Amino acid sequence: MTHTGLRATDTPTDPGSYAAARLRLLTGEPGEPGKPGEAPAGPALRTALARLTDGWLGALLGRAHDVALVAVGGYGRGELSPRSDLDLLLLHHPGADPARVAAVADRVWYPVWDMGLALDHAVRTPAGARATAADDLKVHLGLLDARHLAGDPALTTALRTAAYADWRAQAPRRLPELRELCEERAARQGELRFLLEPDLKEARGGLRDVTALRAVAASWLADAPRQGLEEARTLLLDTRDALHRTTGRATDRLTLQEQDQVAAALGLPGADALLSRVYRAAATVSYAGDVTWREVGRVLRARSGRPRVRRVLGGLGGRGGFVEPERLPLAEGVVEQDGEAVLARTARPDRDPVLPLRAAAAAARAGLPLAPHTVRRLAAAGPLPVPWPAEARERLVTLLGAGEHTVAAWEALESEGVVSRLLPEWERVRHRPQRNAVHRWTVDRHLVETCVRAAALARRVARPDLLLVAALLHDIGKGSDGDHSVEGEAVARDVALRIGFAAEDASVVATLVRHHLLLVETATRRDLDDPATVRAVTDAVADTGTLELLHALTEADALATGPAAWSVWRASLVDGLVRRAGAVLAGEPVVERADAAPPMDGRLRPAAAEARASGGPVVRLSAHEDGAELLLAVPDQPGVLPAAAGVLALHRLTVRAADVRAVDGVLLLRWRVATEYGELPEASRLRSDLVRALDGSLDVEARLAEREAAYAGRRRGAVPPPSVTVAEGGSRSATVLEVRAEDAPGLLYRIGRALEGAGVWVRGAYVSTLGGSVVDAFYVTGAGGDPLGEREAVAVAGAVERVLG
Repeated sequence: MTHTGLRATDTPTDPGSYAAARLRLLTGEPGEPGKPGEAPAGPALRTALARLTDGWLGALLGRAHDVALVAVGGYGRGELSPRSDLDLLLLHHPGADPARVAAVADRVWYPVWDMGLALDHAVRTPAGARATAADDLKVHLGLLDARHLAGDPALTTALRTAAYADWRAQAPRRLPELRELCEERAARQGELRFLLEPDLKEARGGLRDVTALRAVAASWLADAPRQGLEEARTLLLDTRDALHRTTGRATDRLTLQEQDQVAAALGLPGADALLSRVYRAAATVSYAGDVTWREVGRVLRARSGRPRVRRVLGGLGGRGGFVEPERLPLAEGVVEQDGEAVLARTARPDRDPVLPLRAAAAAARAGLPLAPHTVRRLAAAGPLPVPWPAEARERLVTLLGAGEHTVAAWEALESEGVVSRLLPEWERVRHRPQRNAVHRWTVDRHLVETCVRAAALARRVARPDLLLVAALLHDIGKGSDGDHSVEGEAVARDVALRIGFAAEDASVVATLVRHHLLLVETATRRDLDDPATVRAVTDAVADTGTLELLHALTEADALATGPAAWSVWRASLVDGLVRRAGAVLAGEPVVERADAAPPMDGRLRPAAAEARASGGPVVRLSAHEDGAELLLAVPDQPGVLPAAAGVLALHRLTVRAADVRAVDGVLLLRWRVATEYGELPEASRLRSDLVRALDGSLDVEARLAEREAAYAGRRRGAVPPPSVTVAEGGSRSATVLEVRAEDAPGLLYRIGRALEGAGVWVRGAYVSTLGGSVVDAFYVTGAGGDPLGEREAVAVAGAVERVLG
């Protein structure tokens, strides 16, 4: 049977009995031999645990008629999670004997402590509680949820009545204070729906914000949108309960290593499904908060000044009448009123299917929020015909191109499901998590943010409408199991045709989606001077117009991903690749080369000459805003790459990017590095250690092994296994091995050692570190300088993968 509460005769009166009853409740163990048990969950669990605890605490208090035991905060709401604190207030009359009150308090507090339960307690008179609340906002919020447990109920009733009266009287002062508190917490904790390890309580959109919205409603100044809010709160509470029961700890942070267990406890297939549900709930809370605080601001401004109004005459002889806020037209059927975009009185969403897009586009262009009641009315709009009329497509493009204001308008439509009705494919990415620390956003928000970035680049392209639609759809394939670029191509083509683009334009959008990663991946992982690199782009992109669009989409996508995804270095590589590909598409011939050395820039040439003349390594180190650049020129010999990589690792230099090339008997290595901590090492120290590593007097492998052993126990969480593949068609003059792995100290050293051990020569390397992952490309040949045979290449790739595994 399911435990839903206790009879009065079941109330435990001692810690041992309470502990046993609590354990039976949480585990579902049978209360009597032979009777199967079933642990309750969700609201039933929280209510049953609160009732059980109520009875125990009431028994502890006993027959004390001059005091009252009061639950406040979450316990006051009757929502007791398995590891929640007990928030208790012992009220007493002003003239009560202090010694007697202290004895009563000890009679309750000490058994709670003996149980090992967290206790937040206070002993006050009603007047003292009001005075404390006047000085401490959090105390006042707790009193709004005060609930009588035992003792004199009149004391509790009087305090609750006074706390609510004070709250409403002080609302013009207290609500701005509460809003500031919420904003400070959000700045510290982040937005719950975009965090890989969210705090279910403290992050923006979490349980604290729900409590704040309840407090706003209690002020009678404003109220939160109710649709979906209670369901969102319940889901967050259920998730926290499962987290408590899974970990056995009082924690609100949903860490990566616990997500699968929590998902299983909630009957979900995995961590992604769990995060998606949590993110959806948090989005509901965040949107409700945005709407509510905007309304609070409007009401408080109206109280402190005179809003813009116009008089509407009425009554006999034109006397009397009433006033209404001034309404300024924004678009057909859409007006501005009191700082919001609302529908005109004559607007009929049921007869105007374009109205949702028209209203959202008008609001975004004006930088105004869509009023909540307006969004609810827009949800009633009828379906658009297929293909969409030109106005609908144009309004969508206008909305996507409105810059930063696109986000608020889009999320307002999402709150009522309008986006998914217009674009059913949106559901496949809505609130979808991205398990990559490089990504700041969920898939859906990343797509909208890419539109924001693309809008800033719209003047660079001839067809900004195609750029913006491709930005919206470029990751739409992430809702499928296969390659999201391949899956997204077909979806994007269908969407583009449905919203009214011609077949030729739809093909361009599909091409942009299919190849949205092509430029950045090719530029950072391949030799730009190799004709095969340029050909990889020109084979995929048929004309300069599409290349122009792909260039802008690449930049917008990277900027919308996060700060680690784009840099001056990456931009310069992509620009260089686009220039080369554009020249070819414009009709300039491809210059084929086999073993001819690529041109050196001005900084490498003197270093190469010095290395050839001296016969030893040359080291140049220069600092920049985003790290440092290290140039190495070393006479070509076995072991240069692993030796150089090992020395960098020993000096705690993280390699963010690198290219390595052999030119006229000199191996040239250009590295972008950053220190793990502290200052950059002296170039002379790096050179000295490199010389020792090359002659064998510095045991790099042993030193790195010592560091690895020291830090091995500090890493947590599972990481995907490394992958080493042969890139088909990567180059005519060499075999290209692509290595994908989790970044770690000495990783590049181990790769270099593995390649040296396989007996191949590294003729070039392109290293790219993005967040915690690396994608490195190595151009290797046999001892004679020719590309490896197919079987030999696969064997070398397997050898490297084994070393990394």
